[in-house]
Amino acid sequence: MAEQLKVYHLPTCSTCKSAIKALKQQGYELELQDIRTTPPTEEELSKLIPLSGLAIGKWFNVSGEVYREMGLKDKLSTMTDEEKIQLLSTNGMLIKRPIVTNGNKVSIGFREQDFGPMWYNS
Repeated sequence: MAEQLKVYHLPTCSTCKSAIKALKQQGYELELQDIRTTPPTEEELSKLIPLSGLAIGKWFNVSGEVYREMGLKDKLSTMTDEEKIQLLSTNGMLIKRPIVTNGNKVSIGFREQDFGPMWYNS
């Protein structure tokens, strides 16, 4: 039986589409969640971020329109981790995407070389 992965994505995002296609080709079953209509909750983010091994700042979509409009480049350095998680949970467009997880490992963004065969199975 193929392992199931949860993918937080934006249906119109070409990077997300590429990631989903690559994962399907590797035989994964995918549970897709639209990050714009249903962003991860604070509770989900509090679990996912440590599993990624990345700092919270790396979770922000710094090239996104919403990030720029909110002036977050200058604001993030003065925010607590809790405030950053709360902000990410309120607007999925602030989050770098896609987020892919099997519950034990998490990746954000998509670089095909990082999605090696069965990366999530270990």
